[in-house]
Amino acid sequence: MVVLKTSRELSKMKDAGKISATALKLAGEAVKPGVSTLEIDEIVRKYIEKEGATPSFLGYNGFPNSACISVNSTVIHGIPSKNCILKEGDIVSIDIGAFYKGFHGDNAWTFPCGKISTDAQRLLDVTKESLFQGIEQAKANARVGDIGSAVQKYAEAHGYSVVRDFVGHGVGAKLHEDPSVPNFGTSGRGVRLLPGMTIAIEPMVNEGSYGVKVLQDGWSTVTIDGKLSAHFENSIAITADGPVILTSVD
Repeated sequence: MVVLKTSRELSKMKDAGKISATALKLAGEAVKPGVSTLEIDEIVRKYIEKEGATPSFLGYNGFPNSACISVNSTVIHGIPSKNCILKEGDIVSIDIGAFYKGFHGDNAWTFPCGKISTDAQRLLDVTKESLFQGIEQAKANARVGDIGSAVQKYAEAHGYSVVRDFVGHGVGAKLHEDPSVPNFGTSGRGVRLLPGMTIAIEPMVNEGSYGVKVLQDGWSTVTIDGKLSAHFENSIAITADGPVILTSVD
């Protein structure tokens, strides 16, 4: 069931989104050669808790940490570890949620570690732009398929593929709500977007095949061909005046 939010609830979601967005910014600033992904996770947890919020992912379906940190060919759900030490040239996807006053903010970004290759930077640029291509379509009375189609067309036009096995979602009092928001699809199809809906749009774009597999830890999801993947996400609200990004530090 799709839950429409009141203006008061949207205000609370902006507060949660600001905490999540600021935590993500701090995490990105910590992405440097020689830093472990567990160190970054600790930065995220400490900041979110300092703000009086709770890390949305900590304990969610048994997930052991506050952030998902996925390096290079890991698409999503990477488990932070003291043994995962970042090195020059890595790309690091960090996914963070913050639960505050009854609502979640959910966002992700892929950061370069030091100087990265031209090919890796191009993947980041295209994936980021595909997110904003999708957000542009998130207008009242449009359809979920309009978002997915925009993401897919942009990514594929640049020679990349979009992950099919994992998708965006509604977000609010629950971390994952209806509707599902795929990063592929057909314009004019799917759930109609209405003012008060809040969704997380999150393209996961692969350098090679869109195929992925989950590793034995039950979480870490990697590209099936070992090629790079990038992940960008914002939580947004559908309004009569167009999409509003809820996960912003402004």
